[in-house]
Amino acid sequence: MKSKTKNIILIIGFFLALVLCYQLALSKTLALKTEFKTLKKQDLLFESTPKQLSLLKQKQKYYDSILVKHQINGSSLQNNLLKAINTFADSSNIKVVSFSEPHVINQNALKINTYQFSLEGNYNAMIKLIYKLEQETRFGEIISLHFEKKKNFRTNTYYLQAHVMLRNFGN
Repeated sequence: MKSKTKNIILIIGFFLALVLCYQLALSKTLALKTEFKTLKKQDLLFESTPKQLSLLKQKQKYYDSILVKHQINGSSLQNNLLKAINTFADSSNIKVVSFSEPHVINQNALKINTYQFSLEGNYNAMIKLIYKLEQETRFGEIISLHFEKKKNFRTNTYYLQAHVMLRNFGN
């Protein structure tokens, strides 16, 4: 054989030996190494599980306290809103004239509820109620507030009426 063919056979044999070594030893070693890494990550997750559980319990207590603080309990938001309006109206000489069914819009997998109600009474008391609804109880945001001065022709007196629209995002 000539030295040129010997060199070609040697190079081909060397590459075949590399491929054979990879197939028999290195590929299994690399697969075991990746499996070891995933098992190590799972082990770390299992070690931190009690810590995560205690953190989740603390978060649950915190969120429950927020729900109690903002007067949101298990019943529907509409009932809670009506209850909050009525309790404030009873204490501040405001009359709830109407409370309509909510208008519901589903937009981009988001549910938007719009509540519409009318109040009658003193301007300052109605403004305090609106502030309480939007800032203290977090029922939603006031998107429309319209005051209207009306006259009662029977008694020849004027009264103030407010039409309120409150928007809420959620379920």
